[in-house]
Parts: sequence; structure tokens; C-alpha cells
Amino acid sequence: MSVHEDIRRLTAPDIRARKGGEPIVCLTSYHAHTARILDAYCDVILVGDSLGMVMHGLETTVPVTLDMMILQGRAVMRGSKRALVIVDLPFGSYEASKEQAFASAARVLKETGCGAVKLEGGRRMAETIAFLVERGVPVMGHVGLTPQAINAIGSFRAQGREESDWAPIEADARAVADAGAFALVLEAIAEPLGRRITAEVQIPTIGIGASVACDGQILVLEDMLGLSPRVPKFVKRFGDLGPAIEQAVKTYAEQVRARSFPGPENIYPMRTKKTQG
Repeated sequence: MSVHEDIRRLTAPDIRARKGGEPIVCLTSYHAHTARILDAYCDVILVGDSLGMVMHGLETTVPVTLDMMILQGRAVMRGSKRALVIVDLPFGSYEASKEQAFASAARVLKETGCGAVKLEGGRRMAETIAFLVERGVPVMGHVGLTPQAINAIGSFRAQGREESDWAPIEADARAVADAGAFALVLEAIAEPLGRRITAEVQIPTIGIGASVACDGQILVLEDMLGLSPRVPKFVKRFGDLGPAIEQAVKTYAEQVRARSFPGPENIYPMRTKKTQG
């Protein structure tokens, strides 16, 4: 008789409780097969709206739709069992009103089965975050460089590199924490500021180009695997899969053209009849 051991998936409260403890490991995923790999090592898998750039070749995350996020969120949930899966709310799906945000978040939670949503913005989104949390939606915040606001920011540049710019970013972080978010992404901000915010707020900070002092770290999977042609300064390439994939495709193409693939071991011969006797 086989023994079935249930695997309990991590929840937003589990991640919230990690403040000041063991660093929280996070990566992005948009597919069932990568989620399956990440699940053994990551506490959080983020289905980020970066899928627009990584999967679809878009210049920014702005064109990403809610339907796109739900489709990939379902895939990641099917591929994972243990990690907390968080799905980004894309641009235009939550900014108009608290009610719009709740409707979008409810669709994501119900149609994917994920454990939380993430949205960008500090003080301007605090009321919306509180509205969602009060209605049972776990929310991860995101301040610093907010890619959905790229048309207003003008470029993907680091934030808070002058101390005179710190106060608004700190105020954003505090507002998100006070509104009830269970964790907070700090993206592309000066290291001393990331360290300072981590010490100030009572929820875990997840750094991406922030500080090693953050309570956790996140990267886009394709960036850290060497599959993205251009990556920000804060990315460390932990693998270099691009050349390996190219070499594999090149070898495949050569063998197809030379008719050396498929070989005898790759094809199905006719069944042989057993000798009667």
C-alpha cells in the first residue's frame, strides 16, 4: 500500500511571518514546466507581467492583459505544489477604482487558484490595497521602479540614487505596509534606501536591484538563466542557457538536413509475428 503525503502550499501569512528570518527565495515563471522546477527551491513563484516582454517580445509590460495573466497563472499552478503563487494585476486592471481592482483580483484568484495578487504603486494605491485585504485578497505591493508606469517615468532607471529623493519612496513603502500588504517588492532602488526601508517596515521586503539586506530576493527566470539578450545591472546570470539552446537547435537542423535524424532508435518498426510452434 502506497503512502500519500500531502504537500501543503505556502500561504501569504507564511511569507508574512518570515520577516527578519530566513531569506525568502522568489523567481518568476509563466509555464507549467518551469514552475515544476522552481517549486522545489522557491518559496514564492511570481507570474509577472514581465511575461509580455519575455514571452511575447513586447517593449514594455503595459499591453499585457488580465486574460494573459490568468492563462499563465493557471499553467504555473498546474506545475507547482508547494510554493506560494502570486499573479500580477496588469496595467489598466486595477487603477480606475477599488471596485475594479477587486473584480480583477477576484477573477485571478478564482480562475487560477493562486494565493495572492501583486500590484504596483505606493500611497496612491494604499486605499485600494486596504479595500482588497479587507475583502480577503492577499496583496503584495511593489514600489521603487514600477514598470507599468514607464510612460510616466520615461525610462527603466534606478530610483532613489539621490538622498533627496528618498522621502517619497519611503512614504510609499510605509503606506503599502500600513494598508495591509503581506510583502513588498523593492525594485531598482539605491542600496542604502533598500536597507533602510527593510528596517522600517514590518512586512517582508523582496528585493530586485535593492539590497542584500532585504528579506528576500526575486529575479526574472529568463534573465538569470541567460536567455534574455539585455538585462539590468541588478541581474546576475546564474546560467548561460542561450548558447546551449542555440547549439542544440543548430545540431538538430544539421542532422535533419543530412537525414541522419531520425535514426533507427527514433523510429517505429513493424511488429513481428511470433512464430507458431
